[in-house]
Amino acid sequence: MESLQELLAVDDQRALEFFLVGLKDVSEPTVDKHELLYNASVLAHFAHISTHNDVEMPTPADLSVVFDQFVANTTVPHDSQLMEAAGAQCLLLAGFFEDQMRGRHNIRWYAELGAGFFTRAATYQESRQKARLLTMLARHFEPWRQRHARLSRELRDQAYLLALPNPPSLM
Repeated sequence: MESLQELLAVDDQRALEFFLVGLKDVSEPTVDKHELLYNASVLAHFAHISTHNDVEMPTPADLSVVFDQFVANTTVPHDSQLMEAAGAQCLLLAGFFEDQMRGRHNIRWYAELGAGFFTRAATYQESRQKARLLTMLARHFEPWRQRHARLSRELRDQAYLLALPNPPSLM
C-alpha cells in the first residue's frame, strides 16, 4: 500500500498530466498541440504556486493585482518573461477563475489585456520558436480562455458526480 504522502502528493508531472487531459477533453481535436501543452503547463504551474509565495512571483489573488502590477505600474520593464507571466495570469484568472472574477471584473477587457501581454512577450522574445508560440497564444487567447473556463466548470461539477461509498451499517 502507498504511503499517505504518496497518495496526497501531486508533483509537477502529475499536475501537468491532469490539466493536459482536462484541456484535451474540452478542446477540439484540431487544437495545436504546442498551445495545448503550454496551457496545461500554465494551469499546472499555478496549481503549485501560492498567492503568498516568497520564492517566485506569487499567483495573483484576483485581476486587480494583475492590473496593479502590470498596467498601473509604469516601471514594469519591457521583458519577455514578465510579459508572458502577465499574460498567463490573465489567462488563469479570466479563464479558469472566470466565474469568480466576473462579478467584479470585465472579463473581455482582461482577455484583450492578456492577449496584448503575450504579443509584447513575443516581441521581446529572442527565440523565434518561442516568439511564434507566444504570438499564437495571443491570437487564440479568447478560445483558450473559454476552454479554461469550461474545464473549471467541469471540474467543479465532477464533485457532484462522485459515487460516495456506502455508509457502515449501524446494526
